[in-house]
Amino acid sequence: MGLKVPFMSDEAIERDAEALLADYARERGVPIEAPIPIEDIIEKHLKIGVEFDDTHRLFGVPRSGIGFDPDILGAIFFDQKRIVIDESLDPETNPAKEGRYRFTLAHEGGGHWRLHRHLFGKDPAQTSLLEPNAAPSVVCRTSQAKERIEFQADLYASCLLMPRKLVFAAWDEAFPDRKQRVLQPATPIDHPFVEIARFECRIPGAEFTETDDQALDSFAKPFAEKFLVSPIAMRIRLERLGLLHRMVPLQRLLTDRT
Repeated sequence: MGLKVPFMSDEAIERDAEALLADYARERGVPIEAPIPIEDIIEKHLKIGVEFDDTHRLFGVPRSGIGFDPDILGAIFFDQKRIVIDESLDPETNPAKEGRYRFTLAHEGGGHWRLHRHLFGKDPAQTSLLEPNAAPSVVCRTSQAKERIEFQADLYASCLLMPRKLVFAAWDEAFPDRKQRVLQPATPIDHPFVEIARFECRIPGAEFTETDDQALDSFAKPFAEKFLVSPIAMRIRLERLGLLHRMVPLQRLLTDRT
């Protein structure tokens, strides 16, 4: 995007997400429970407008890729306090995309709004705020996911939708042993974790073995349904929290639950 974004530690990003949830809970007088009411937080607490549109048509970028999935999932206009999300993620017309929609909303209205709006000083030559063709402050593309500004917004969305304490509580409810899980190693080794077996089909002509990501996503699915996020987002969060591993760590991870 060409914007130099300062480094922020993962801990600092998570603290801000927790602070936003605490502010919302205090103002609304409600407990924070899964699934996180992200629409309420963005629209009623932060007072940011949300609308759906064909983002590729809106920004003059052709769709490409398998199935012509959108590369531009959303954009935020800081001065207008407005978020535009690609119409393909509208959960009213495409319920299967609800998890992706909620994550995009948290990415734009949580991550970019809380972390990056101070980096965008208003340009006097900018189009009037009343002008419908005003340029967006940030246009989010899946092809730019590795850029720091996008990584930070993704991490913020993850912490906002899947708060550490709620994830650990859900884990303890599902697994009273409280042990971490790991994909079953190809070669048996001693370790303190509970193993997850990959699904295998051995029917002749239809042999199939789950990939690591498929097995981990399947394992994460019940948690994803509880938090109303995609299995991929849930799997990544569980991995980052040290609860789920694709291979046995060289040393046992100690997770701070405070």
